[in-house]
Amino acid sequence: MKIVVIADTHIPKRAKKLPKRLLEELKDADLIFHVGDWQTTTVLEELSQYAPVEGVAGNVDPVEIHELFGEKKVFDFEHISIGLTHGDGKSKTTEKRALDHFAFDDVDIIIFGHSHIPVLKVDEGILLFNPGSPTDKRRQAMYSFGVIEIREVVTLKHIFFEDKT
Repeated sequence: MKIVVIADTHIPKRAKKLPKRLLEELKDADLIFHVGDWQTTTVLEELSQYAPVEGVAGNVDPVEIHELFGEKKVFDFEHISIGLTHGDGKSKTTEKRALDHFAFDDVDIIIFGHSHIPVLKVDEGILLFNPGSPTDKRRQAMYSFGVIEIREVVTLKHIFFEDKT
């Protein structure tokens, strides 16, 4: 199973459309995770043309996105459990807020967004993954999103690229 992981698209504020590099990767996706700050349901409509879409709402999302997705989800696959949250809030770092969000859940991986900073590391025995943003890199060198491959072994990686068109 191939899951494309996206966060912080901020369309149409930060980009008018999803970048070509992301669209290329979506062509053979089995599932798409979006971890918030979609900013519009148009993003959901476009992503849905490629594969089933799951996600959570972020702090700048409209009521429709909050009603569709909520702010936290857990997905259980054959041998792995993945939690999704946006990671916004007050105090602490985005990573610590994401960990706190799943303090009472048994998850192997936590996927979050909000900071636009790509992260792939283990903390408290849980793999933390922030895909970055494919449309608003802020102070990062490149735009990014993520890919999870669930086979006998689970792999997570970032896809980095320079042009958001």
